[in-house]
Parts: sequence; structure tokens; C-alpha cells
Amino acid sequence: MSMHFSSRRRFLQQSLAAGAATAFSIRTGSAAPAGEKVNMAFIGIGQRAEEITRSFLKTGLVNPVAFCDVDVEQGPKLRKQHPNVPCFQDFRKMFDKLGNEIDAVCVGTPDHTHFPICMAAAALGKHFYVEKPLTHTFEECELLMAAERKYKVHAQMGNQGHSGDNFYQFKAWTEAGIIKDVTRVDAFMNSPRRWHPWKFDGFQTGEKQPAGIDWDLWTGPAAMHPFSKYLHPGNWRSWFAYGNGAFGDWGPHILDTCHRFLKLGLPTEIEAVNLDGRRKEIFPMASTIRFAFPARGNMPPCEVIWRDGVDNPPPVPEGFDAKKLPKNGKFIHSKDLVFAGETHEATLKIVSKEKAEELKGKLPDYRSKETRNHFMNFVLACKGEMECKSTMAVAAPLTQVFLLGVIAQHLGGKLAFDPATRRFTNNDEANALLNPPPRAGWESYYKL
Repeated sequence: MSMHFSSRRRFLQQSLAAGAATAFSIRTGSAAPAGEKVNMAFIGIGQRAEEITRSFLKTGLVNPVAFCDVDVEQGPKLRKQHPNVPCFQDFRKMFDKLGNEIDAVCVGTPDHTHFPICMAAAALGKHFYVEKPLTHTFEECELLMAAERKYKVHAQMGNQGHSGDNFYQFKAWTEAGIIKDVTRVDAFMNSPRRWHPWKFDGFQTGEKQPAGIDWDLWTGPAAMHPFSKYLHPGNWRSWFAYGNGAFGDWGPHILDTCHRFLKLGLPTEIEAVNLDGRRKEIFPMASTIRFAFPARGNMPPCEVIWRDGVDNPPPVPEGFDAKKLPKNGKFIHSKDLVFAGETHEATLKIVSKEKAEELKGKLPDYRSKETRNHFMNFVLACKGEMECKSTMAVAAPLTQVFLLGVIAQHLGGKLAFDPATRRFTNNDEANALLNPPPRAGWESYYKL
């Protein structure tokens, strides 16, 4: 890591310890004044990140002050449409040069680089929006939760449905006792993935690296492997070393409200029930992972079963038309009712037509005047007008469930986990994967 950022970090720590405002932000850790736009820097502007950037700009409350991407070929339309917005390749140099102009950042980079960028932003008092899954490792979630509290920033994970109708419906139905005594959730993601056609298992070599990419910076705190089109652009999600597979990608959209309003917390057991096409470096072709969550207050123990892979559908409950089974979704089994749901903001339906008819007119109204736009939610939080829906306190424990599932996908077998100590009790190799050491030069981000 370059000396300019290390020096800045030391100065920042000294300033915070002395209770002084830093020299790098006029509005560090505070709301943007009423009537003003939020000055936002976008780190990662290619592919999905370009869509996210445009979604923020559509709010009409964001002023783009910087674009940043390790690959200078990414986001060409954005660069052309906003010629006066300065472009950077290194987020550290961006903070050094424009730190005093930035209120918030959007992090749309690969999973393995979310953490250092978010930590750097938080330590400089910048609010941050980060794509899901939140981090690449379990311990990184712990550190971001602590950073949110320490630096008093607004932070939001990009599971966009968590600001939608499903959020308000699940909350209202749980509070009204419509959703209660849940004992099992079948969650599934049966769409094809990028790695499904691949016949190899192992990092590919021999390709010429494009001139416009800083591969060392792209690799960040993860292990270094040669450039490959099977890593960039987009394919990084296929590899344990850089991504979190289908689970990390879609779990935040399918299981977010279940985790939050059923107060699931962390599981005590994670089992790889099935790993079809298991590979060492690349995610399985299909997997079935079972989680056991203990009782919480008056809520009974709950089993969550995750299935991914194109030929790995869940059992269809009685009364549900199997021909209408979506590619991605969930079934929530309670003592009296079964609910069918899909993903993102899609609302739940009671599977039994008879019971649905009985409850007609008794279901609580979940409509709200609050914005249903996840991006607007974050921007308004930066302006001090509302709270983020998917804060680190909400998103980090949710993400940790997925990361425990990824470890089970990687190692196989049955893992016993102690939520109090945050440690596996039966597998040292699994414990090592909770907090693997970062690549040399990136250690300081884990100490901010």
C-alpha cells in the first residue's frame, strides 16, 4: 500500500483521538445541509455498478464528484456523459485529492474489495453504499459493524428490495401475528450461473493482460492470481477466492426479510447436504445447505435450507401449483400457514386459498409513505432525513449467514458453530476461513 494513504490514516486517527474535525471533509460523518445535493464518488463503474450509478443519479439529489475504476475501459458511457467528473483508477488517490469534496461513496467493486474501500471511507467520515454481499469474509462484517458505530456514518448494503413492499409487508404481518411460529424456510436460486459451462477447476493462465487495468489493485487484499477473462470482468463471483457464489449474490435478495423479522441471528449448525459438481476453486454446480437456528424468545427453532443450481428446486408445498414455481424464491413454513415469496421487493402470498380467504380483510395494511427506493433511502439518510434500511447492524449479520454457508460449500460436511464466540467448534480449517489474513500491504485497513 502506498505511503500517502498510510500517512493519512495515521493523521486521521490522531485527529479523531483529539476530537477534532479532519481536514479531508467539510461534512465528515454528518448530514448534507438541507437543500443541497449529496456529493458522491462512485468506486466501480462497470457492468452492474454502472446501473447502480445511474440509479443514484436518477434520484436528482446526487452530485457526482468522482468516478473510479481499476479498469479504465469500464463505464465508457458514464465517462462520456459526464466529461467534467474527474476519473481515477486508485480509490486511495481519489480520497487524497478530493476527500474534502466527498460526502458519500458508492462501492460497486467485486466482493473481495468491498471491505478495504468501505473501511477507508468510514475512517474518513464518508457515508457509504456497498453492493451485496457486504464483504468477502465473516470477520470483515464484524469490523464494518464496528466502523459504522465508531465513525458515525450512514451505511447501506445494496439489497434493493429491503426498501420495497416485501420489507413493509413482512414487518406488518410479523407484528400482527400473521407470520409466526416459523419452523422452516426453503430458499432457492435455480437460475444458471456464469461458471456452469466451465469444464476446468483451477486459475487460468497465458492470457495477455489489457493495458488499462491495474491488476494488483484489482486483486486488493485477496490472493494474487494471473489476469484472466475468467476473473474479469464479472466472472470473479465464480471463485471462492474472490466472490461468494450464488448464495452471496442472491441470498441478500431472498432471505433478507426472513432473517430480519424472524430474528434469526447466527446458526448453530451448517450442513452441506449436497454439493453437485464440487470443485476446489470454483463454486459447485449445485448445492443444498441446511442451517439450524436456535429458538429466539418465543420463536421456535428454525431450519433454513438453501438450494442453488438449475436442477435443484425445493419441495413444493401442498396447494401450490408446481407449474408456477419461480426460478428464485422461498417458501416459509409456519405452524398454521405456508407463505410463498420470490425475490427483491416481491410480496408474500398465503399458499392455501382457503386460509387466504379466511384472513381476507384481517390482513394489516402495510402501505407506507416512506420511499420504496433503496437508493433514495440512502441519499435521504446522508441528508439526515431518514435512517438507512439495510445498515451494517442489519446487513452484516445477514451476510455472515451466507458466508458461513459458503464455508460449508467449500469444505463440505457438517459444521457446528457457536454464535457467542463466533467460532466453529468442530473444524479448525473452517475457523481459519472466518478471518484469513489479507495480502501483504493491505493489513492497515483491518486496524482502522
